[in-house]
Amino acid sequence: MSIEKVREYLKAWNREGDIIEMNASTATVADAAASLGVIPARIAKTISLKAACVPLPGNETGTGDQAAAMLVVCAGDMKLDNRKFKDFFGFKAKMLSPEEALEYTGHAIGGVCPFGLPGGIPVYLDVSMKRFETVYPACGSGNSAIELRPDELEKYGRNKMWVDVCKPIESA
Repeated sequence: MSIEKVREYLKAWNREGDIIEMNASTATVADAAASLGVIPARIAKTISLKAACVPLPGNETGTGDQAAAMLVVCAGDMKLDNRKFKDFFGFKAKMLSPEEALEYTGHAIGGVCPFGLPGGIPVYLDVSMKRFETVYPACGSGNSAIELRPDELEKYGRNKMWVDVCKPIESA
């Protein structure tokens, strides 16, 4: 089970006991916010993408093996800005299918998080989360989360770098 993999992973920082498991689904930003009693923006949303040209860590030259996937984690009230993403990464953002997300990250959609990932998957944190004292990323299942400061998320998620590739979701 993916949440058990995350629990084991977070033991390195003695944070495995801080995972919050709820009876209700937290698979969407709205569900997670309602279950946790916080504003949707404080949900750390993980977006799983195809990594067209992202070199594996330690291979910054861009030659050789490359990761098949990458993650961008942003505030729950944000979405990818395609122009910013392409300008920064040099290729068009393309979401992983639910099957690919599970295959590459080990986590199913709704529980994808930057913890306990197979080696080589780069994680990028969007600056949109820095405005909050704490945020709530998922922990490998569709009913889990953990409250972390952005600097803790950076450390535990092995963030490659902070990026600015998102924009606010327009209200209807």
